[in-house]
Amino acid sequence: MKKNIFYCLTLIIFLLFPLTSNSQTVDVEIKTNGDTKKETFDLPVGMTYPLDSLLQNWHIKTYIDINENCETATTNPQFPDSVYIDRLQRIPAIMEMPYNPIVRKFIDLYTDRLRNQVSYMLSAGNFYIPIFESALDAYNLPLELKYLPIIESALNPTATSRAGACGLWQFMLATSKLYGLETNSLIDERKDPVKSTWAAARYLSDLYEIYNDWNLVIAAYNCGPGNVNKAIRRAGGETDYWNIYPYLPKETQGYVPAFIAANYVMQYYCEHNICAMKTNIPANTDTIQVNQNLHFKQIEELCGTNIEELKSLNPQYNTQVIPGDIKGYTLRLPLEQISSFIEQQDTIYNHRSDELFRRRTQVAVTPKVQAAAKRESPATAKGTLSYHKIKPGETLSVIAKKYKVSVKQIQQWNGLRTTRINAGKSLKIYK
Repeated sequence: MKKNIFYCLTLIIFLLFPLTSNSQTVDVEIKTNGDTKKETFDLPVGMTYPLDSLLQNWHIKTYIDINENCETATTNPQFPDSVYIDRLQRIPAIMEMPYNPIVRKFIDLYTDRLRNQVSYMLSAGNFYIPIFESALDAYNLPLELKYLPIIESALNPTATSRAGACGLWQFMLATSKLYGLETNSLIDERKDPVKSTWAAARYLSDLYEIYNDWNLVIAAYNCGPGNVNKAIRRAGGETDYWNIYPYLPKETQGYVPAFIAANYVMQYYCEHNICAMKTNIPANTDTIQVNQNLHFKQIEELCGTNIEELKSLNPQYNTQVIPGDIKGYTLRLPLEQISSFIEQQDTIYNHRSDELFRRRTQVAVTPKVQAAAKRESPATAKGTLSYHKIKPGETLSVIAKKYKVSVKQIQQWNGLRTTRINAGKSLKIYK
C-alpha cells in the first residue's frame, strides 16, 4: 500500500515538474516506403550548452589542458549505416542500442558539431564516471546509464536549465527533495556529484519498477512519468518507446536516440578523430566530516588550497560556507591535503571566524526613549476641578471675577478661541 502511494506521488510530482526544458531543435529526414518526411526534435539540454560557456568554468580551464596530449581533428569520417549498426551491437550493454535515421542524426551531432564538447566530456568523465558506476552497480542498474548525464548536463556539475533543473543529473527542486537531497540558501546537494548520483540511481531504480523497460525509464527521467503514461494511452496501450515516441514531448522524442548516440561516441570517439583533452582533475580525493562552521577562505589561507579548487570539488556549497554547526557535512579535498587539514583543524576553525561568521545569535533590544515631559503651560492650574453652568447674561469676564481667575485661563481650560459663550453650557474651572 505504501509503495503504491509512493508511486502515485512520484507520478504527480513528475507530471508537474519534468526534469529538463527544451532549447534548440534538429531536423531529421526519414524515408518511409520511398517517401521522405522531415521530423523536428528538440535537443536535450546537455547538447545545447555552448562549449565557450563551459570553458569559462574555472574547473575546466584549470584541470583540462586543451593544447597538450591531444588535438582533436576537424574532419569527421563518414561511415555507411552498416558500420554504425555493427558498432552499436558490439557495445556491451543490457539496454537496447538500435539504429535508425534519428539515432544517426544524433551521432552526427556529437561527432561533428559537438566534437570539441565530446573531447571535454571524455576528459571530465575520468573524474565523474567512476562515481556514476559505483552508484549504478550498487543498485544493480545497467552501467551504460553512466552516460545519461552527458545528455543531461554535458558533465557540468553546476549546470542549470531554464526550467530550474540543476546539477549533473539535472534534478528539479521537487524531485530532489523527494529523493533526500538538501536544498537551501547555503547548500544545493543537486550539485553534489556523489549525493545527486545516488539519488539518481534510486530514482532510475524506482522508474524501472514502474515500466520494466529501460527506454521508457530514461524517457520518463526526461519528461516525467505522467507524460510517458499519456503517450502510452494515446498509442493504444503500446509500451515500446519507438511506438509511443510520436506522442511524447519533442525533446523526449530525441532523448533516447541522443542517449544511444552518447553511448556510441564515448565508445568509438577514436574512429571519428576525437581524443580526450588532458585531464589534471585530482582523481585521488577523500572526504572529511565537518562539524563546525567552516569557510573556504579558512582552508585556503591555512592549507594552501586554491579556493576555486575547493569550489570545484564541493559545488554543493552555494556561498563557500559549510554550516557544520547545524549538522555534520562532508568536505572533499585532494588526498594529499587531508592530513594537513586534520593536523591543524582546530586552528582552521578558529582562523578569522569572528570576521567570516558575523551571524549574531542574540541581539539586545534598545528600549524606546521616553518623550520629554510636556512643559506645563502657565495657564494650566493645579487644583480642584469644578464646573460652572453658564447663566443667561453671563460673560467670561463676570465668571472670571467670580472665581478670581483670568479670562485667558478659562479659554485655555475649555479650548475656547473666542469669548463667546452660551447659556446652559458648563465651563471647567480650576481652583
